[in-house]
Amino acid sequence: MIGKIRKLNTITAAVALMSSFGVMNSHAAPAIKTYNVTINNLTSGQPFTPPVVATHRRPLDVFEVGEPASVEVQEIAENGNVTPLAEALAADKHVFESMVGERPIFHGGGSGATLEFEIHASPPAKYLSFVSMLICTNDGFTGLDAQRLPKKVGDSVTVSIGAYDAGTEMNTEDFADIVPPCQALVGEMSDDLGTGTSDPTLAEGGVINSHLGILGGVDLVPAVHGWTDSVAKVVITRTD
Repeated sequence: MIGKIRKLNTITAAVALMSSFGVMNSHAAPAIKTYNVTINNLTSGQPFTPPVVATHRRPLDVFEVGEPASVEVQEIAENGNVTPLAEALAADKHVFESMVGERPIFHGGGSGATLEFEIHASPPAKYLSFVSMLICTNDGFTGLDAQRLPKKVGDSVTVSIGAYDAGTEMNTEDFADIVPPCQALVGEMSDDLGTGTSDPTLAEGGVINSHLGILGGVDLVPAVHGWTDSVAKVVITRTD
């Protein structure tokens, strides 16, 4: 069942067929295309925040491996704060439609581990991007940057994606430095309340790279919170 999505921005296709003189415009507006997207969490102990998603033109890079994370991506990767990126995409001239998923994408299989939704695009918006935090990390996230949308009705694209380290916060693996939902979502008990605010004393100033995984720090356990392969599978199907 397609989950409800809170839409933040839709730039509808231009369909004005008149001029000030009442003459009809002979150029047809580009067709609006519809896509079904499913994001499946493949991990056993890493819930994801609701994804921030957009269809857009190619000039937009939501994140790029080897480059510093934007403030908006940092806020998601460290604090699970989706609002800055959602607002930035909603205001970006290259974005056709942007949205935030209605709920986290849970771990461990089952229906909660998959989020399904519908999104739209129209040329020249031919790409889809999204970002979700790996909740039980200091600054880990997963996502897609400028994935080409399928061209024809019925065509699908399937992508397996890994985890990224934003390079903005040291990986202490301490519940005190990790967003509070981690403990509740994975059934852990701790006296540390956690935090949804960046700690300047943990700042790294690095660049986005592949995440090394959970190494077994203060509180996180590789067998519980870790992963050994891709963390998510994304399927994009053009339906109309």
